[in-house]
Amino acid sequence: MENVTVNFIENKDKKTKPDADKIAFGKHYSDHMFVMDFQADKGWYDPRIVPYEPITLDPAAMIFHYGQTVFEGLKAYRTPSDRILLFRPEKNFRRLNLSSDRLSIPAIDEDLALSYLKQLLEVEKEWVPKAEGNSLYIRPFIIATEPNLSLAPSKTYQFMIILSPVGSYYKEGIQPVRIHVEDEYTRAVRGGTGTAKTAGNYAAAYKAQERATKEGYSQVLWLDGVEKKYIEEVGSMNVFFKVNGEIITPELNGSILEGITRMSIIEVLKDWGVPVTERKLSLEELYEAHEQGQLEEAFGTGTAAVISPVGELYWGEKKIKINNGEIGDLSKRLYDTLTGIQTGKIEDTYHWTIELNS
Repeated sequence: MENVTVNFIENKDKKTKPDADKIAFGKHYSDHMFVMDFQADKGWYDPRIVPYEPITLDPAAMIFHYGQTVFEGLKAYRTPSDRILLFRPEKNFRRLNLSSDRLSIPAIDEDLALSYLKQLLEVEKEWVPKAEGNSLYIRPFIIATEPNLSLAPSKTYQFMIILSPVGSYYKEGIQPVRIHVEDEYTRAVRGGTGTAKTAGNYAAAYKAQERATKEGYSQVLWLDGVEKKYIEEVGSMNVFFKVNGEIITPELNGSILEGITRMSIIEVLKDWGVPVTERKLSLEELYEAHEQGQLEEAFGTGTAAVISPVGELYWGEKKIKINNGEIGDLSKRLYDTLTGIQTGKIEDTYHWTIELNS
């Protein structure tokens, strides 16, 4: 479809862009943002690109009281030939709508949302970093804005997109991380909001992450919320294990977020002819595979890191060391392939990337 031009108010007070080697995740923001409003009797209306600035909400706005909000995360990459690429952005807007449906938030037009994002990026293209490994993080989100303390879905919303330059996730090379198996707290349960990308899911994970960090672990391995037996996610990422040549990842069971990177990894593995299975995987089964010398690799997948290799799992008094604490060959190959496609360094035979000016 053709682009629908949005209203544009230029920010005259331009910011100084951060040094390439000093960019911290989520600390710097571009000069402009996208905003669009919703009213029950009007639908979504008034799409606009405006200066990045604080937003003003009534203290009774329902986002503050009932947590009715969803968000997404994706990136824009600058190629060696100075093109700007997006990686499967249509999947992010599709998932945003799926999250919205779970939280009774009205859907946005996914094609229009992508058009709005591309127009924002055209205005802010100088914010897409040029340094190797850096990128522009994109955060679309929707919040409930109606000032009403009644326990019911809001009748008004705002959809916004903000942009943040981010540095290389692995500044000193990919280092496998140590993971604590969480057996007390629960990330999500089937029928809850685990399949939605909503704020409360992440705040609910803080307590377990605080404890893991205090004990010297980088992340938490989440188990199912009913039996505390089956593996679900690692931190805020989907998780994969290579067992005796086969790649196993927890099946989407109603509590696991369907990651765009997860989806892409599975497609690549199948294309390579690597056996990949989506199914229930208990920690006990994984431990037995480790004891038999069959647990070969483990890694998380997500937008920020793409691939995050796991070197050790700590389960009660048991320590599961994986691949001598080093990144596995398959994990490295997957990382190089996906980042190569994202940054235009290798041919995109899957047609996953969208060029900004296309």
